[in-house]
Amino acid sequence: MNLFITGANGFIGRNLRAALRQTGHRLLLIDVDSSAEEFQFAAGNADFVFHLAGVNRPDSDTEFQTGNADFTETLLSALENGKRPPVLISSSTQAALDNPYGKSKNKAEQALRRYNSRTKSPVYIYRLTNVYGKWSRPNYNSAVATFCYNMARGLPITVNNPEARLRLVYIDDVIAEFLRAFEGCPTCGHGGFCTAGPENEITLKKLVSLLRTFGLARSTLDLPDQRNAFTKKLFATYQSFLPPDRLAYTPQAHADERGSFAELLHMNAYGQMSVNVTKPHVTKGFHWHHTKHEKFIVVSGRGVIKLQNLFGGEIYTYEVNGDTMTVVDIPPGYIHMIQNTGSDNLVTLMWANEVFDQARPDTFRCEFIEEPTGDEEHE
Repeated sequence: MNLFITGANGFIGRNLRAALRQTGHRLLLIDVDSSAEEFQFAAGNADFVFHLAGVNRPDSDTEFQTGNADFTETLLSALENGKRPPVLISSSTQAALDNPYGKSKNKAEQALRRYNSRTKSPVYIYRLTNVYGKWSRPNYNSAVATFCYNMARGLPITVNNPEARLRLVYIDDVIAEFLRAFEGCPTCGHGGFCTAGPENEITLKKLVSLLRTFGLARSTLDLPDQRNAFTKKLFATYQSFLPPDRLAYTPQAHADERGSFAELLHMNAYGQMSVNVTKPHVTKGFHWHHTKHEKFIVVSGRGVIKLQNLFGGEIYTYEVNGDTMTVVDIPPGYIHMIQNTGSDNLVTLMWANEVFDQARPDTFRCEFIEEPTGDEEHE
């Protein structure tokens, strides 16, 4: 099918194009710099139209009328002379308001309803609220984009009314809904409008506070709560605004003659990830935990991991190497150690079920017990 996308280089357009890349459909892409010939070809051959083009920050209010209402009339007239395809339009909740932008979007909606009445082709009108996500433009698309861009670069932000509330919808949810409409299964709301969601409502004060925690994540190592869908989406948005020349950073490592150890991530209730480097012929460990438990996986080098119940018994040996990566569980109550048996550094990723607490480390030094004590039968 020929899918005609207006506003193809905009925020929503880029995300839609990315989602449609692997579908096999032919994309007819039109934006402000497209020629009249390109526009007419797309309009004459379109089997479905995603009308995403529009003006929301013009130099003068008259551009609202020409960029939103008039262009939509021009588009629909050209489509009516072609295959009369279904049309989806990204409108705005401001279409219900009495301001120049809202009036222009409302007129575009009315033009679409008349097109539907004349052609009987389906139309899908989405009154979107503040859309956020990757590829949005700072100082243009939304406050989220501006805040993320500035905070990721150490630039100041301005909040005039901290208690003002924003209704936000994530770009991937919008695109998923648009694709459902394309398949003929839109989410229908009231008044003949379609809806994209879920929406999240938040004050500017809370939004800024949450974004600031994202900015500190590299130093605190705290991973924002990925169980919360809104936090997860907002954090992904913030990450997309990181300066591309500052994506790499060096975690704090504790190093000595044996190697090094660096914490990578604190995952709140899900513990932490660390990386341990053991130099050739060095042994680390010989300790145990009451409640803490871990998973070790060697990603480079060659070594052995040995474990023994605190009360003695068999010493279990696991040979590990980076060529055939193996996860070794370290249960509570087991003395454990890791030894580099190769000639290169042994690199081990380690997960612990809790973030290290200096006040309660739950780590106790102990060597292996060579002979069973017999006490384990009475425990």
